[in-house]
Amino acid sequence: MTNATDKPTLTRLYARLVVSDGPRAVDFYRTALGAEEIERYTDPDGKIVHAMLRLGDAVIAVKDADESDPAPDSLGGSPVIMALDVSDADAVAEAMLRAGASVVYPVADQHYGQRGGRLADPFGHLWMISQTIEELTPEEIQQRTTDLFT
Repeated sequence: MTNATDKPTLTRLYARLVVSDGPRAVDFYRTALGAEEIERYTDPDGKIVHAMLRLGDAVIAVKDADESDPAPDSLGGSPVIMALDVSDADAVAEAMLRAGASVVYPVADQHYGQRGGRLADPFGHLWMISQTIEELTPEEIQQRTTDLFT
């Protein structure tokens, strides 16, 4: 599909998480984040080649690692951080911890008006959990950030 200027139109963007154990990862995201599996395709050995999960208004895909797509745990971690805006950062973090995640940064009030922290799921993916606790302007956030570093 194209727009009036004949440039391609972006129709969807989602993260595709490569994991070492697809079925276990789907169960983790279901338990920890309330994900709903909306489709799954497997190879003849039962490995997930594509599973689409709905998390609130967002979707992510999960697939088992293979020769072409390594999982973060085989690479020493992931440089990508999934950011989740939630209504209760403490409750979401606690659910993730109960399901097997680990704390990278504990949930705490942040200078930019969020309560949040960072967790690692059992498959090497990083998740930043954030809850708005204070409505700030961009200028106020920048001033607080400047103050933090001076």
